[in-house]
Amino acid sequence: MPEPLVLLPGMMCDARLFGPQIAELSSDVAVMTAPITQGERIEEIASGLLDQLPARFALAGLSMGGIVAMEILRRAPDRVSRIALLDTNPLAETPQIAAAREPQIVAARTGRMLDVMREEMKPNYLAPGPHQTAVLDLVMDMAETLGPEVFVRQSRALQRRRDQQSTLRKCKIPTLILCGAHDALCPVKRHEFMAELIPYATLRILADSGHLPTLEQPQETTKAIRDWMALPLVLR
Repeated sequence: MPEPLVLLPGMMCDARLFGPQIAELSSDVAVMTAPITQGERIEEIASGLLDQLPARFALAGLSMGGIVAMEILRRAPDRVSRIALLDTNPLAETPQIAAAREPQIVAARTGRMLDVMREEMKPNYLAPGPHQTAVLDLVMDMAETLGPEVFVRQSRALQRRRDQQSTLRKCKIPTLILCGAHDALCPVKRHEFMAELIPYATLRILADSGHLPTLEQPQETTKAIRDWMALPLVLR
């Protein structure tokens, strides 16, 4: 029996982000999705999750979930058996992006959070294709479910996040780096950079996906996760 798999969703997303993967994988792997909605710092979110997670687990995070996953790896490397980082970013927030979050926070607090989500997502998130509208609708529904307070907390946590390059350099466990070719938010070059930092990392680029490959290219994403879960724990 493989180790349990913990999934960390992206900003303003819940377990539905991994719906296709949970459906496929849960027949032979214990799968749990952990919310990243509590705390105004990445360190605080990671610390709270470690109190609830199994003693040892495989860890996969998408976008902000990947940022939290890197912090969990930094804090408790002995508890993480393998790690998958999907459409994410190991670097600290730039001052420009940190500043751009302030009007978004104000908008969220004054009842316009879904407008912010819509504007932010359209240019940056998804690959063109027939499923784009359905995926966008689901993302908006997840955001509405979580609400503006979570949006503000998560925005603050992203603004204050640390650089995790040194964490990745020390990573000696089976690692999957996966990215959609059309992701303008966390581009392919950033993932190539991450894969170079980590010894023995596997890099997968999905040609017809943007920022949310779990929903845009579910079968390909699930296969990549299955392949990663099958890698031996002792690498070379």
